[in-house]
Amino acid sequence: MVLYTTPFPNSCLSALHCVSWALIFPCYWLVDRLAASFIPTTYEKRQRADDPCCLQLLCTALFTPIYLALLVASLPFAFLGFLFWSPLQSARRPYVYSRLEDKGLAGGAALLSEWKGTGPGKSFCFATANVCLLPDSLARINNLFNTQARAKEIGQRIRNGAARPQIKIYIDSPTNTSISAASFSSLVSPQGGDGVARAVPGSIKRTASVEYKGDGRHPGDEAANGPASGDPVDGSSPEDACIVRIGGEEGSRPPEADDPAPGGQARNGAGGGPRGQTPNHNQQDGDSGSLGSPSASRESLVKGRAGSDTSASGEPGANSKLLSKASVVKKAAARRRRHPDEAFDHEVSAFFPANLDFLCLQEVFDKRAATKLKEQLHGYFEYILYDVGVYGCQGCCSFKCLNSGLLFASRYPIMDVAYHCYPNKCNDDALASKGALFLKVQVGSTPQDQRIVGYIACTHLHAPQEDSAIRCGQLDLLQDWLADFRKSTSSSSAANPEELVAFDVVCGDFNFDNCSSDDKLEQQHSLFTHYRDPCRLGPGEEKPWAIGTLLDTNGLYDEDVCTPDNLQKVLENEEGRREYLAFPTSKSSGQKGRKELLKGNGRRIDYMLHAEEGLCPDWKAEVEEFSFITQLSGLTDHLPVAMRLTVSSGEEEA
Repeated sequence: MVLYTTPFPNSCLSALHCVSWALIFPCYWLVDRLAASFIPTTYEKRQRADDPCCLQLLCTALFTPIYLALLVASLPFAFLGFLFWSPLQSARRPYVYSRLEDKGLAGGAALLSEWKGTGPGKSFCFATANVCLLPDSLARINNLFNTQARAKEIGQRIRNGAARPQIKIYIDSPTNTSISAASFSSLVSPQGGDGVARAVPGSIKRTASVEYKGDGRHPGDEAANGPASGDPVDGSSPEDACIVRIGGEEGSRPPEADDPAPGGQARNGAGGGPRGQTPNHNQQDGDSGSLGSPSASRESLVKGRAGSDTSASGEPGANSKLLSKASVVKKAAARRRRHPDEAFDHEVSAFFPANLDFLCLQEVFDKRAATKLKEQLHGYFEYILYDVGVYGCQGCCSFKCLNSGLLFASRYPIMDVAYHCYPNKCNDDALASKGALFLKVQVGSTPQDQRIVGYIACTHLHAPQEDSAIRCGQLDLLQDWLADFRKSTSSSSAANPEELVAFDVVCGDFNFDNCSSDDKLEQQHSLFTHYRDPCRLGPGEEKPWAIGTLLDTNGLYDEDVCTPDNLQKVLENEEGRREYLAFPTSKSSGQKGRKELLKGNGRRIDYMLHAEEGLCPDWKAEVEEFSFITQLSGLTDHLPVAMRLTVSSGEEEA
């Protein structure tokens, strides 16, 4: 299949579209700025309360007449541009494909040679997030602002989190023989001044966490003791993974936190950052949420430092000094696996998972923000699909002002793509071409030259909570489109399989949860019989560790949750979840509605599902890790979620 690298089939149409949009844009920008000036966020309200001279109100009063005059002057040009822009949309392609050519050995072609479908299983990591990159005036309805700056910061944080090496922690104990799987918040990848990830030695001797200092900004503050070995796992290279083994004799207990390691410094919490700081999207690189920051999660990170054991001051062995309490690793391991009967690890993580392979984003509506986000993500992902959807009256019943908001990024080559727009929408959602994006990616090849492929679907369902029937209809369409895409892109037959399917994943913002009584129709949909939800026990019943992914927008800028580390700590206790997560409410009023308000652990509306059937007959895809991520705190009103699948063959199990 030929992937579209431009939105139009020829340069003439592209040029005409650029001219028409140039005529429309001044009017669009002025309307957005004028509306945004009258929708303050809670952060701006607090600033105004601390401003005795009311300078912000004076600026609004001064610039509003200027905006209005310029808006009136731009209307004729916008109307002329619209006359050209609207009919051009019938020739527009449904997405734009971007590939970063110069990736060297880290490119997707090199990744295909890592797994041949034999030997040890292969793990693949998926993440999804609603990033609310709407025009600024619309984003303010969700208490978010400065869309362009947020887009750049979101891209930087995702790139930095995913570029960290992967680490596995083995705990030798007669009472705990489990293996803590590839850590989602384990090791900081060194970042140079150009933002490019550097190679990390796979062997870290005698320390479970040591200081990493890639760009000279802020060193880490904690470390833990323990012998280590650096053998790569899961087919990864030594630069991508390392193993930390924490020894313990029979009947012994890990060191307690009362005695810091010799020569070490012990600092607890998120420390280092000033109180009452500004929102994260106003900060520079390396501030809160960046991996080189002192406010990066101390309790969930394992930091390593490359280089010799000689410090800049000439003191030998400086890197091997113990910088924290040995209980840090114990606490991080307990945070990841709290329920011994669960088959996989789960955690609230301050960072995106290391070695992230596939990323699905929703609500990337603003075109300029999408471009900024794509540029940042290309620092890690080689293949990106953006500007997905249709405009005007193309393909859907009503006129579309916004695209679908979907964006997909991958480290592996994309083979086939399809997009479908949901026709059954109403109210404000009808102005956007919300739909589903279907992708087929190649993740390896067998010694017999059979392609190993995977299927991924990303979607964003109808938003208004009362429209359950519309969402159920969209889920029906999603299932039909999934089957059609598999059938149309498969080049295999039962007698002569040319492709082996490793995984089938569906993710996105479904806009319904599994605990609200008003969402019973969606909870019982047949999609959940074909695809497994790792967080769900059944219709209306969540697993105890699952938490909501929709934040209470009124508290986005509170000091308790304004950094990834702080938000992580808040969400790990019930009181914090009740205060800062959105909870289901009932249509009924009174005391009954109040009881339901406190039900569960919040509204989980962002889903990550995987199929257990329809794969290669001899293979099994199992969840290895599931994570709720706080790295985008202050930048969106949703929590990203991530899942790591391990694909193994029957030969390996035997």
